[in-house]
Amino acid sequence: MNAPMLNRVAVEPRHFLDLWKLDGMTIRAILDEAHRRKAARIGWPTGKVDADAPASGRTLAMIFEKNSTRTRFSFDAAIRQLGGASIISTARDMQLGRGEPIEDTAKVLSRMVDAIMIRADRHDDVERLSQNASIPVINGLTDKSHPCQVLADLMTFEEHRGPLEGKTFAWIGDGNNVCSSFIHAAGKLGFTLNVATPADYHPDLLELSRAGNAGKIELTQDPRAAALGADCVMTDTWVSMGDVDHDERIAAFEPFQVDEALMGLAAKDAVFLHCLPAHRGEEVTDAVIDGPRSLVFDEAENRIHAQKAVLHWCFGGVV
Repeated sequence: MNAPMLNRVAVEPRHFLDLWKLDGMTIRAILDEAHRRKAARIGWPTGKVDADAPASGRTLAMIFEKNSTRTRFSFDAAIRQLGGASIISTARDMQLGRGEPIEDTAKVLSRMVDAIMIRADRHDDVERLSQNASIPVINGLTDKSHPCQVLADLMTFEEHRGPLEGKTFAWIGDGNNVCSSFIHAAGKLGFTLNVATPADYHPDLLELSRAGNAGKIELTQDPRAAALGADCVMTDTWVSMGDVDHDERIAAFEPFQVDEALMGLAAKDAVFLHCLPAHRGEEVTDAVIDGPRSLVFDEAENRIHAQKAVLHWCFGGVV
């Protein structure tokens, strides 16, 4: 006798793919949830489950096409603190790594877990995964954007310097995926973003078009102009995973190093952020990253709290 078919109720999943796809109120609600959950855990061991355990009974699948420290550990800690569980795999451990269509992977995992976080080589693959999944898909990093990182960065700034609106952030270096997500955030949360890059490494023009009208984006090839009076100075590695033009990049970015002189042009209480890992002596000096203005380790820790809020939002717990 054939088993009866289960009735599947079609509910549109909440995907977290890019900040430009969310309105400012939603991003604000996620950030507020991150702050609230972090405050509620003061003094707790990292393995203790949140009092409300909102992800109890839920499982998060994590797929890695790129190496990871912060994304892997923070998402694993996040789902555990919410009361859920995780299954972690690299793409090469899956049939995905042997050519199984990502559409089929999405449909299979949608019947086995409650959400998928993927750290992917190509942004288009994450879009295709989300289009074929009936559960939430979270962008853990792509070549185009890194929204989870930027939420943690903004949360860290707010902890130390208060509201984002009206503040000035300076991005120094490569107009990469993290830069793009900052561009998206500026347009939603009303801060100014000064972006200083070499001419050949400017931000993606499509991502610039998604900035919206609430934020102000200023592009320059002069890092000193970008840092002048800024409330926050940020940078990232000059050579990312997958880049093949190492020598050309090092030569182009050498004038864009964040050192004490550059930080001296920022506001007196300006902070320094870096998503890590850092190449000390290249994009940033030891004196800056280890100095009193640096918040990089608070920033890394806040990946947990920001991603808990993202997961809770994906599961419908944040309005």
